[in-house]
Amino acid sequence: MNGTSPASDGTMDGFHHVTVIGAGVIGASWTALFLARGLTVTVNDPLPDVARRTRDQLRQAVPALRAIGLRTAGLDRGLRFEADIGKAVADADVVQENGPERLDFKQNLFARIEQATGPDTLLLSSTSGIRATAMAQAMKQPGRLVIGHPFNPPHLVPLVEVVPGEQTDPDTVRRAVAFYTALGKKPQVLRKEVPGFVANRLQAAFFREAVDLVVHGVVTEQELDDVVTSSLGLRWAVAGPFRSFHLGGGPGGLPHFLQHLGPALEDLWRDLGTPTLDEATVELLSGQADFGATVEELESARDEAQIRVMRALGEG
Repeated sequence: MNGTSPASDGTMDGFHHVTVIGAGVIGASWTALFLARGLTVTVNDPLPDVARRTRDQLRQAVPALRAIGLRTAGLDRGLRFEADIGKAVADADVVQENGPERLDFKQNLFARIEQATGPDTLLLSSTSGIRATAMAQAMKQPGRLVIGHPFNPPHLVPLVEVVPGEQTDPDTVRRAVAFYTALGKKPQVLRKEVPGFVANRLQAAFFREAVDLVVHGVVTEQELDDVVTSSLGLRWAVAGPFRSFHLGGGPGGLPHFLQHLGPALEDLWRDLGTPTLDEATVELLSGQADFGATVEELESARDEAQIRVMRALGEG
């Protein structure tokens, strides 16, 4: 993702106007990227101070956008706000939904969006776990909807999980991939629907064991974070779990690794924790959640470091 990546000149074939539904953390981050890629963006959100909040978040995103080579001068020039959902999506080429994670809300919302948009409007949802098949049940043309799940923050992290439903039209998937690729993202089409998709399931599984280790006093939250950033975080930035274990198998690769260390790995699987987020656990975790800076300061430091990693990998 740099100044010479797709659409860095502000052109995106067939995509000019995006409507962002929901201007929370994810929606505002998408808005920043869309604007920086030269698109016109309409934001729809019922919050009375949505304009101020969105512009505040745009200002926070500017350093990261500039660092990855995107133009940020007059970033909000193509931004407008529309409280009426029908008017907000009426002339959109793309709708990126970021509303509450409630199935009934999304079913009703996409049924309304479908009625107010043309047949070629690309309908995308940032949902972090709801299946497109369920979400599209109230639609007359469920083939128009596909999941476009980003990894936070969307204006910076490349991954977008494109997850079709049972009735999603293959052309909808193709167009979604083309749209995200033109934005400079790395879309990954999932072969099957599964709750939480892939990245969130991996994150949840890892966090479960992290919580268990902290609850049982093996490490503190800070110590666990240090373990991850000085080992697995570094390793997985350049090679995922399967390739890492393939390399760990020496000349015999992954088959040798599984034969040699598979039994020990299964023993660890049986010993992994299954914590619950009861009152005592939440209190313990919250009590250790002092990272020595404000959330805004931590976000800025995270983005700067993330950009350096991406540059080292040739992605920034």
